[in-house]
Amino acid sequence: MDAKAAVKKAVKGDAAAFAQLIETKKAELYRIAYSYAKNRDDAMDIVGEAVYKAFVSVGSLRKPEYFNTWLTRILINCAVDHLNKAKKTVRTAGEVGNGALVEPGGAGGTEHEAIMDLYGALDRLDTKHRTVIILKFFHDLTLAEIARVLEWPVGTVKTYLYRALQALNISLKEGEEIE
Repeated sequence: MDAKAAVKKAVKGDAAAFAQLIETKKAELYRIAYSYAKNRDDAMDIVGEAVYKAFVSVGSLRKPEYFNTWLTRILINCAVDHLNKAKKTVRTAGEVGNGALVEPGGAGGTEHEAIMDLYGALDRLDTKHRTVIILKFFHDLTLAEIARVLEWPVGTVKTYLYRALQALNISLKEGEEIE
């Protein structure tokens, strides 16, 4: 069954069709969630919450051709909500940060430090700027696709991208940080 037919069936209440759609998107959903959470457990929680919310509300999807955009938007909202909740959590004395910055078996040495610097700089961006950077460079979406996912005009996406890149450029220079 092709994706468009599966979306139409899912909208009409076919759970098997919805499960098939999610199965084809699960790796991409995880990558987006991981780029926000930066650890496996939180990323899985975010994906689970997003899939649940999508399943509950799939009947309200009006244009089946925008299923991927709609699902990505739900995932981003869940990721942002998760991060906001995590910020409000009081950390105990033994806890540091919000988990590993790279997957186990990933980069080592100076490459690992560069990745940590990049994630640190991304963490200091506000949510909207970080979202545009993640969608553009981590997930290779076009400006038009980002605009559709975020429900913003393309010009707004360009502005956020430009400002985020400026902030990252300043932040990633040795010894400087985003204020």
